Amino acid sequence: MEPDTASASETAAEPRDTGTQIFVDHRELLFSVVYTMLGSVADTEDVLQETWLSWTGKRDRAASTQIGNPRAYLVRIAVNHALARQARIRNRRETYVGAWLPEPLLTGAVGEAPDTAGAAETALRTESVSLAMLVVLETLTPLERAVFVLNEVFGYAHTEIAQVLDRSPAAVRQVAHRAREHVRARRPRYQAHPRVQQEATERFVAAALGGDVEALMEVLAPDVTVWTDGGGNTRGSGLLPVRGREKAARLLSGYASSRRRPDEFSVQYRSVNGDPSAVVYTGDSPYAVMVMDLTADGEQVSDVYIVSNPEKLTHIRSHEAPDTV
Repeated sequence: MEPDTASASETAAEPRDTGTQIFVDHRELLFSVVYTMLGSVADTEDVLQETWLSWTGKRDRAASTQIGNPRAYLVRIAVNHALARQARIRNRRETYVGAWLPEPLLTGAVGEAPDTAGAAETALRTESVSLAMLVVLETLTPLERAVFVLNEVFGYAHTEIAQVLDRSPAAVRQVAHRAREHVRARRPRYQAHPRVQQEATERFVAAALGGDVEALMEVLAPDVTVWTDGGGNTRGSGLLPVRGREKAARLLSGYASSRRRPDEFSVQYRSVNGDPSAVVYTGDSPYAVMVMDLTADGEQVSDVYIVSNPEKLTHIRSHEAPDTV
């Protein structure tokens, strides 16, 4: 009797289809874990592709019943691929022109719920993936960052992290303690109310794009730090962070006019990495993303992060007519 080729084909395809669905079901989590470790959307997508290839290779060699916990397996593979990529990323940054900032991740309009269709958006932990937090995480070693992300951001127990990283639970506890103390020393546990941060962002943008030094002096904290990442591709971005209110005000008042007149700019207030932020456009093209961190009383801006490197803005598009500043 001839075999039922249609049934045989369906049976052969079933494991692959099931494997694909399992990966898709966990992609959101994997993106969030890897992005928080790397701070780069492009590198995160590459790591997810490597994870997919490892996952499909494993399933081709073994029956699905041998992978008892697909979620744990996928996280382990993704984290280890991310750790391997860290070396390449650090090599690139050694030749990077100026300050390096994480790639901003657009997470919707201010006040909107995240778009559930976006794999990057729904699993974001706002404070943990804010640009300010990611800058602090850059000061950790790759191992410390992996442990901190899994433990503090995603709630993995030390025993689970030990299995992911092939280390003892005692060693993981030590690394977690060291990373936690390091982060707390540089990032106090304070988060401004979104409405307060939005109002401060609007005041800052109006003063900065309008070149109003007096208004900038009012909104900036005395010890404010301004980080500008143009990657050597934009004029007006500094090679080092600028600290102090007067220096920052001079930098910012000249920043917007370094290439175009202020009236050529338009702005959308969007949620970037979970924070109320400003996306500045020239025409239909994104020119810069501005994210502000506030002082504990919420009255002034303590840190300004400006990403204007075009290579880091390629995934940012205008979804609605921007408001003219």
